[in-house]
Amino acid sequence: MAKRVLSGMRPTGKLHFGHYHGVLANWLKLQNEYECFFFVADWHALTTDYANPSNIKDNIREMVIDWLSVGIDPSKATIFRQSAIKEHAELHVLLSMITPLPWLERNPTYKEQIEAIKEKDLLTFGFLGYPVLQTSDIIIYKANKVPVGIDQAPHLELSREITRRFNHFYGEVFPEPETLLTSIPKVLGTDGRKMSKSYNNSIFLSDPPAEAEKKMLTMMTDTARKKRTDTGSPDLCPFYQTFHSLYSDELTLEWVKTGCTTASIGCIECKKSVIPKVLAALEPIQLRGKELEADPARIAEILNEGTKKASAVARETMTHVRTAMGLE
Repeated sequence: MAKRVLSGMRPTGKLHFGHYHGVLANWLKLQNEYECFFFVADWHALTTDYANPSNIKDNIREMVIDWLSVGIDPSKATIFRQSAIKEHAELHVLLSMITPLPWLERNPTYKEQIEAIKEKDLLTFGFLGYPVLQTSDIIIYKANKVPVGIDQAPHLELSREITRRFNHFYGEVFPEPETLLTSIPKVLGTDGRKMSKSYNNSIFLSDPPAEAEKKMLTMMTDTARKKRTDTGSPDLCPFYQTFHSLYSDELTLEWVKTGCTTASIGCIECKKSVIPKVLAALEPIQLRGKELEADPARIAEILNEGTKKASAVARETMTHVRTAMGLE
């Protein structure tokens, strides 16, 4: 039997290159190697957007369209919405009863987000307890592996601790989810920071070609190259680190390195050598996206089918949980 993998994304709407190379490219490989459950984490979205959830429904549709457009295949992976499976909430409540409060308070991401997102009141039970809901999401499907980057590994370790504690009290109900470390490339936005909607520096998978090209042409480069005659370093260039590193062949990379360090080429010339390759990669994604946008019934059908499959697994798991805890 194939090992089971679970992964999800918060519905924030249309996806950008950071989402694609940071998550979706990995999902494309995993769906051919494992039994995959990919879910829309709409309850997790409420941990920060509880005051204004009105956009979540549209964001779900846009995000799932992007998933399918890049090649996530509902015949290979189970695609579903977290909130459609009420057993997630039931297991979350039961895990909350056994999770020590200091485990949650020591979570470094909790403190970092409180400091970083000062415009929102995140001092809520839901935000503090999101690792418990995350654990419920994972173990309710008895997932063997969870793909994470190295910076996310501590989050999964907390889920492993909660799982061990449950099994200690009630018997070996759940397998401990293993970390499936993934190599996440550096994808920077137009201003040189990490590509993120909150920074307003994103290039979206659905951006029209002219708009995507304009964003790339105006994207930050090595700040040492203030004039055409100034030399630079590709290693300090956000555009090179993102688009050349991901889309250029070795010959082009060598040409860029030589041209940049000797000032024999300018930044615009450098960018124009790879932009056509980026736009060519976007073309089939955008064609599929337009077809899916015109067929909303298909999106609903895929989510409904995924919900049926996920629900059957979740119900079976909760029967085991209640029996182990003496609740039925």
